[in-house]
Amino acid sequence: MQRLVSTIAILAITGYVVICIALYFYQRQLIYFPQPRANTNAPTLALPTDEGTTLVTVREHQGTKALLFFGGNADDASGYLPQFSTSHPSHAIYLMHYRGYGGSSGAPTENALFTDALSLFDLAYAKHKAVIVVGRSLGSGVAAYVASVRPVAKLILVTPYDSIERVAAGQFPWVPVSLLLKDKYESWRYAPKITAPTLLVAAANDSLIPAKHTLALLDTFSKGVATMKTIANVDHNSIGSDTTYLALLAAF
Repeated sequence: MQRLVSTIAILAITGYVVICIALYFYQRQLIYFPQPRANTNAPTLALPTDEGTTLVTVREHQGTKALLFFGGNADDASGYLPQFSTSHPSHAIYLMHYRGYGGSSGAPTENALFTDALSLFDLAYAKHKAVIVVGRSLGSGVAAYVASVRPVAKLILVTPYDSIERVAAGQFPWVPVSLLLKDKYESWRYAPKITAPTLLVAAANDSLIPAKHTLALLDTFSKGVATMKTIANVDHNSIGSDTTYLALLAAF
C-alpha cells in the first residue's frame, strides 16, 4: 500500500511539473491570439521595429487632436475604425496592430508592444498635441504604460485590470503564476504616475476580468485622476456595441 501511495504521489508531482513546464513555454500562445486585418481598404502606416514593421490603420485628420487605440488580445484593430470615426469625428485616428497581428511583422511580447506603442505616440504627438489614448482589455495595460511616460491628453481604459499576473493567478490558483509568467502587464505600477484625466469603463457581466481587478486598479491612481463607469447588461466582449459605451467615449 505504501508503495502504491508513493507511486501515485510521484506521478502526481511529475504531472504537475510537466503542466507547469508546458504553461511556461506555451504561455504566449495562451495570451495572444493574432487576427488578420479585415479593413484592408483603410490607409496604414508602418512603424519600423527590430523585427520589421508594425502596421497602424489610420484615419488622417487635420488639427491638434488624435486618438490612439490599443486593442484586446484577439482584436482586429482595424474593425474599430467606424466606431471611433463616429465617437471622435474631429480626431485623427491611429489603430495599432500588434506584432504578428494584421500584417505586422514579428511576435507579440509585453516589451515589444510597449516599445511600439511609444513609437506610435511620439509619431502622433509630433503632428497632434492633444492625444487621447484608449486601451481595451489587454491593450489597457499598453495604454496605461504609455500614459505613465508620455504627455497624454486623456486616457480611456476599457475592461481594464490591475495586472495580467493577478488575473491569471485568480484563474489558475494552483500554478505559481508569478514565477512562470513572462508578460505581466502590471498596470497598478504605472497608474500612480498617470496625471491625465482617466476613465475606466467596466462591463457589469465581465467574467474574463472580474470587477475586483478593475477596482484594484482604480485605487492605485492618485486622487482625482481617474473615475470609473460600469455598464449594465454587457460582458467583456459585448461592451463595444453598447450605445451607453459609445456615448461615454464621445462625452469623455
